Amino acid sequence: MPITNHQLTLNRLCRTLEASVSPYHCIQEAQRQLKDAGYLPLSLGAAWKLEANGHYLVNAFDSTLFAFSLGEDMVPGQLVTGRVPIRLAAAHTDWPCLKVKPSPEVMTGSYGKLNIEVYGSPILSTWMDRPLSVAGKVCVASQDPFSPEVLLFHHKQPVFTIPNLAIHMNRDVNDKASLNPQIDMLPLAGIWQGKASDSSSAKNRFFLEFLASQINRDPQDILDYEIYFYNPEPPLALGLNGEFLSSPRLDNVTSVQACITGLLEGTCQKGIHGIALYDNEEIGSTTKQGARSMLLERILEKIFLSLGLNREILLDSLVTGLLLSLDVAHAMHPNHPEKCDIKNQVIMGDGLCLKLSSSQSYATDAAYASVIEGLCKAKNIPYRKFSNRSDIRGGSTLGTIASAMLNMPAVDAGVPILAMHSSRELSHIQDQIALENLTAAFFGA
Repeated sequence: MPITNHQLTLNRLCRTLEASVSPYHCIQEAQRQLKDAGYLPLSLGAAWKLEANGHYLVNAFDSTLFAFSLGEDMVPGQLVTGRVPIRLAAAHTDWPCLKVKPSPEVMTGSYGKLNIEVYGSPILSTWMDRPLSVAGKVCVASQDPFSPEVLLFHHKQPVFTIPNLAIHMNRDVNDKASLNPQIDMLPLAGIWQGKASDSSSAKNRFFLEFLASQINRDPQDILDYEIYFYNPEPPLALGLNGEFLSSPRLDNVTSVQACITGLLEGTCQKGIHGIALYDNEEIGSTTKQGARSMLLERILEKIFLSLGLNREILLDSLVTGLLLSLDVAHAMHPNHPEKCDIKNQVIMGDGLCLKLSSSQSYATDAAYASVIEGLCKAKNIPYRKFSNRSDIRGGSTLGTIASAMLNMPAVDAGVPILAMHSSRELSHIQDQIALENLTAAFFGA
């Protein structure tokens, strides 16, 4: 039986969701898909030799990636006057979660726990009583102190859990769900198996020793790490007709996959088509690998210089280019429809969302939203416009940030989901199909 568009999209997205257990692993999966399609890796700190009709990718600091295709007109050294057509799509690779602190081991009686900090704005209660595991990167000493060995780490089996306090000891639990991150959210790792006479230093390194055993290194060689807790439960199709997808990390792996699929299915005949997969959106994007950095402009300038084009042509081209910023949107909640705008509301299955806000928390304005609407109409892609209630602030995206940094027009779009920032979120697979079809049309498919 041939795989339907529904099945193909679902299978591809589920694979990426399961692989993306940290921003580093999200980039690793993105690189796999792009390399399989013939994209060649470039180093951010080396000279580039580009060719017309070439396909390339750049890994920036392990958790951000830029991939691009060049049109047949992008011949190195060929005289170009005026502007180069630029189309970009962007998404973020991080998600709200819990992160392991330095020296994380905490003993309470014989209970071994881990000290954590909250990354972004997760719904903390949804992390309780679930099987949890950890993933990220570990830096290990090498012969050159300026170049430590960096290893990706992914413990695939659930090890940890954060137990709720029983209702008998917390009678207000169903009325007040306030959780203190420093008290209530410390994951339980296990029971200390040592003797009472064991030194405190042994008790205070159980996580470090666990980490070292998993990467086959000596604990004293581990210099530092960035380790995140993740929900290892697999994506599941739900609904009477299997129309829903319940999964961790829909925000924003849905958009990451749409960027990749659109770039691979599109055709770059002229100019530059590219995707930027940024880290750190959930904490404001103000990092070297975030959208509030000069990274994307620097990469674009490096492309132009490698092609023999000057900065003036780049600046002129940015003003007339277009950025498609992809991030999830709020679907109307079945139990709380009053939380939506009285007119501009979206139900899952209605198609992708074009997100609008006068505060410019979404970057869209009429002139450029019309471009995307025109594409949707031409390709019969279902879409709806979304605005927050006027008395609810809502969220924001990297679109406005990247647009301001580049001085480039942008449009915000994404799939509508429920339970945004929960440990598990809910989407509709037809909306993902619509978003991937849009990005493919945007890149010329």
